[in-house]
Amino acid sequence: MTSDQHAANAPNPDHEWKLIIGGERPAGGVGTYDVINPATEEVVGRAPEATTAQAADAAAAAAEAFDAWSRTTPEHRCELLNRAAELLDAHADELVPLVQAETGATMRVAKSMQVPQAAARFRRYAEGAKEPTVTPLRPQTVPATALAPGGVISAIANRAPVGVVTAISSYNFPVVNMAGKVAPALAMGNTVIMKPAPQDPLGVIRMAELLVEAGFPPGVVNCVVSEDVAPSEVLTTHDAVDMVSFTGSTAVGQRIAEVAGSRMKRLLLELGGKGACVVLDDADLKAAIGGIGSVWGFHSGQICTSPTRVIAQRGIYDQLVAGLTKTAAYMPVGDPLERGTVVGPVISAAHRERVEGYVEMGRSEGATIAAGGERPDMERGFYVAPTLLADATNDMTPVREEIFGPVVAVVPVDDAEEALAVANDSDFGLYSYVFTGDTGVAMDMAKRMRSGNVGLNTLQRNHDAPFGGFKQSGVGRDGGSYGLDAYGELQSIVWSS
Repeated sequence: MTSDQHAANAPNPDHEWKLIIGGERPAGGVGTYDVINPATEEVVGRAPEATTAQAADAAAAAAEAFDAWSRTTPEHRCELLNRAAELLDAHADELVPLVQAETGATMRVAKSMQVPQAAARFRRYAEGAKEPTVTPLRPQTVPATALAPGGVISAIANRAPVGVVTAISSYNFPVVNMAGKVAPALAMGNTVIMKPAPQDPLGVIRMAELLVEAGFPPGVVNCVVSEDVAPSEVLTTHDAVDMVSFTGSTAVGQRIAEVAGSRMKRLLLELGGKGACVVLDDADLKAAIGGIGSVWGFHSGQICTSPTRVIAQRGIYDQLVAGLTKTAAYMPVGDPLERGTVVGPVISAAHRERVEGYVEMGRSEGATIAAGGERPDMERGFYVAPTLLADATNDMTPVREEIFGPVVAVVPVDDAEEALAVANDSDFGLYSYVFTGDTGVAMDMAKRMRSGNVGLNTLQRNHDAPFGGFKQSGVGRDGGSYGLDAYGELQSIVWSS
């Protein structure tokens, strides 16, 4: 998309955005709130502010639609999911500028990740809708008991839809993250209530509109938006809601687990991360530095899989720090619409202050600021310079807590065993990495890491692999066919042969 095309498709701040509840399009019951462009601090649009009653209405509408939708054929669900993907592609010239403006993503990220990946997820789960849901089990010869006569007892395991799913997405990749929730949920025959992050909900509303246009019946897809937490609490506790799928901070996930868990809602929680990246003496340093550097400033560090806790063996420590320091110089901070920009703004002024606070804590606790550490000289926008904390220890605050910004800390260790101990000494366990020339050592370390995902000599992902975290990084797994399992309930059906 050229700059002229982007200007022509720039979002209209006066556009009237509405909720989607049971096929109706009501305005927010308590008005609207401003969605702010993190790069310009200008209003992108005014999001509808739902009431708690409207949240309850959405839950009721989804519950009413569930029975008929859950009995549709897999082929029909496949057709609608593919149609949704086609509409997302057809409206990319509209969606990319909108999502770019409300997230502050660079154009490269917006064009390659924010929208196209959403369409890809709908296509993946269009095929997923046709995957078998019944697993035959081996018959058993059972003797007679006081309960029933004996005989040959057959059984199947049936994967049934959960019911009504509240899907609460993250602010870093609002559209693609929501697509990764609603696509497998719909494929399995569930109905959904989409609740986007309050910072950037407009792209999700537009995606919900396109799902309605694709032909999903009233009540199957609902969208509730609010800046206030009260409607979200309704959507996680309402009697009609059977499952909550949430991506975001561990603190919010803990609150959801508390209120939803007490009502026995099914939970899929993808929470915070503090990725350990072990680099041993025999590693390909060019690959390690390139991998860490590619994610360090990606979307301004607002990515849960980022290797922000680099654990380096002392034999290569100095070279690694020098290489990362040099890399920072090739990560220009600036206007996300400019072609040469690598690092754009973080989502808000409050989040910028939070990230800067962690950098200052690192400095005060004894880390060396090898790169960055100062606020970029920008007239407007919420910018943070890529920052490297060297000479760090694993007990420092910015090494232990999730920052969600372009900040990497490097911790020196003596050997592989110490590296593994440091990697596992964390409250988090979402995504970790190992760089070494010895594939046997790499595989052994991966299996011993308390991390839901481990990359060996790569930061690339396989999207059919299960995704989720250990410890405070979450509960449950999605991704590929595991995403279908996540939005299903296993049911045993037995009979006498």
